[in-house]
Amino acid sequence: MQSGLLLFGKLMDRLGTRKGFSWSVALWSFAAMAHALAFSVLGFAIARFALGLGQAGNFPASIKTVAEWFPKKERALATGIFNAGTNFGPVIAPFLLSSITLRYGWRIAFIFTGITGVAWLVLWLTLYRQPGAREDLTAVQAIDDHQTAARIPWATLVARRQTWAFAIGKFMTDPIWWLFLFWLPDFLYKSHGITLLKVGPPLFLIYGMATAGSVGGGWLSSYLIRRGWSVNASRKTAMLACALAVVPIVFAPSVSSLWVAVILIGLAVAAHQGWSANIFTVATDMFPTAAVGSVVGIGGMFGAIGGLLFAKVTGYVLQWTGSYMTVFFIAGSAYLVALAIIQALVPKLEPAQI
Repeated sequence: MQSGLLLFGKLMDRLGTRKGFSWSVALWSFAAMAHALAFSVLGFAIARFALGLGQAGNFPASIKTVAEWFPKKERALATGIFNAGTNFGPVIAPFLLSSITLRYGWRIAFIFTGITGVAWLVLWLTLYRQPGAREDLTAVQAIDDHQTAARIPWATLVARRQTWAFAIGKFMTDPIWWLFLFWLPDFLYKSHGITLLKVGPPLFLIYGMATAGSVGGGWLSSYLIRRGWSVNASRKTAMLACALAVVPIVFAPSVSSLWVAVILIGLAVAAHQGWSANIFTVATDMFPTAAVGSVVGIGGMFGAIGGLLFAKVTGYVLQWTGSYMTVFFIAGSAYLVALAIIQALVPKLEPAQI
């Protein structure tokens, strides 16, 4: 998936979001259905690889679409709204797909998943047009200052400190989201005896808070810009608020009450999603739309690498200590450290000179 983020990020900039995202969703959908046709380990592995590759187009396309259609004062809120949708999947999908699997078998579950992707693709191609693609579509796109239609190579982007500010921010904070996504059931079981059969209500609350955090974090920086704050001050104030809201997660392993721990975790995931709405928008603040897909792909690749490394670290720490204390301490401090690095690299969120 890491290489897929680079590939599809570049593809979005080269083909445009309508065509590029269509290829991404088509690959993901048919890869999902291909699982049902796999009758060997190799076939299943190929289908899994294609699924991850297709999934990689999601955020480069989504962030580029927001950059094309929304001015800076509205982008973070728009990003927060669409990003909130990513919280429904982890809650709804396990219940929906498990019921389909029990009733019809696992192959039908994969086919159903692929069909939903195809249905969405039809709607996307039917309803979506890029700004200026038709005379009756007027772009909202006061695409504020440093826009260019020229293709921008990776080498140019990698040489810019703005790219590294975004990539390091993703590298340090994306792993925390994956920590909550994958290790949360284990934490609830070890700390509070909550089994998979009883984990539903805590998960609903946690991901409900994450949805609110995504919209709220995006709303905050957009609101501050409308109040006359600079883009730099607005984005970083919102990111600082989110970074501080994650800090109480360090107390989650030591509280005895299940619901206090759930609220602390919910606050942290809400803050992460608010952070995400803003750090994605920061990429559109610093780069022209012609480069946004590539920059988001680069940052997403670093985030995925960070997630892989932190998953290893988490496993070793739990094996050595038997406690989530160290892991949650890292999670609680990662955002503040990431924001400090971003501030050092881009103190004014100045646009990259391309």
